[in-house]
Amino acid sequence: MRAGRSKMPMYGLVDADVTTAKRLLTGHDPPWSLTAFVVASVARAAAAHPAVHAYRNWRGQLVTHRHVDVGTMVEIATPQGPFAIPHLLRDADVRGVPDLTAELHHIKRHPSASSSGRWLERAGPAAARIPGVIPAMYAVMARSVAARQRIGTVAVTAVGMFAGGGGFGLTSLTLMSLEVIVGGMSQRPRVVNGQVTVRDVLDLTVVIDHSVVDGAPAARFCAEFRELLESAAVISASSIS
Repeated sequence: MRAGRSKMPMYGLVDADVTTAKRLLTGHDPPWSLTAFVVASVARAAAAHPAVHAYRNWRGQLVTHRHVDVGTMVEIATPQGPFAIPHLLRDADVRGVPDLTAELHHIKRHPSASSSGRWLERAGPAAARIPGVIPAMYAVMARSVAARQRIGTVAVTAVGMFAGGGGFGLTSLTLMSLEVIVGGMSQRPRVVNGQVTVRDVLDLTVVIDHSVVDGAPAARFCAEFRELLESAAVISASSIS
């Protein structure tokens, strides 16, 4: 949060009809992950609109990325109770939903397979006891090209489980210039082919750093992101591959 204070967040509240996606995700045994589906969709949209996940380096220059590495949170079991660790899904814009699902499930079962999980086990407790280490680390990560390659270019987090229904989540930007908060899902009336029908609608909040991208490019990105969600194109592509 401290690293994100220099950013200028621009918020978009997006609701997407994911009826087709939900049917395809649950049609597999075991079901494919909704988080993996959102990650794959936002990664492809960001790859088509690279300005939305650019950032400024130490000199204030804009830096763009060839691929989209998405950071997300994975809840693991610990002796003290559930704990969420950050995990980086690399090259998410060219990977399928089943592949991303398998990686998320693997990290949930084996947290040490994630670099952040290993860091928390080995260095986290000691670093947290040294005054100033954590703020300094995040200050470097916010502007360093090398550090950015390790932490990712886009963030996806889910808060929908908090309320058990429709709803949006709001947060400030942290290190990434693009963040998607997956809110709740609920059944709502929608017009499909001129007829009112009940559909599964997912609420999402898109947060973009206004200091690196203008409103029009951000709107075009959001339009493509919603189209990918509603068409479930990434799931169809995964099924074919």
